[in-house]
Amino acid sequence: MGVGILGIFLPLLPTTPFLLLAAYLYSRSSERFYRWLIGNRLLGGYIRRYRDGRSMTRWHKALTLAFLWLGIGLSIAFVGPDLWARLLLGVVAVGVTAHIVMLKTAD
Repeated sequence: MGVGILGIFLPLLPTTPFLLLAAYLYSRSSERFYRWLIGNRLLGGYIRRYRDGRSMTRWHKALTLAFLWLGIGLSIAFVGPDLWARLLLGVVAVGVTAHIVMLKTAD
């Protein structure tokens, strides 16, 4: 769960797989923690929508893409002179953007 929360703020660390894994593991081990996570004001709706196949709202897509490109842009700016690292960050950003854009949009 902690790694999923870190993924919200760190551009190359995925959020969704870790939060979904936490929800699954909580559902198998602790009904109390599962209810807490699913009912959480900040993360619960995100997990429920993704789990139910409704995916992301337009607002969450826009916010996610804005933070993704801001984080990747800053990383590229400060990574140093290594062209391969900059290209890798760009490829990751394009791939994640394509994935997010292709997800179903919940209204």
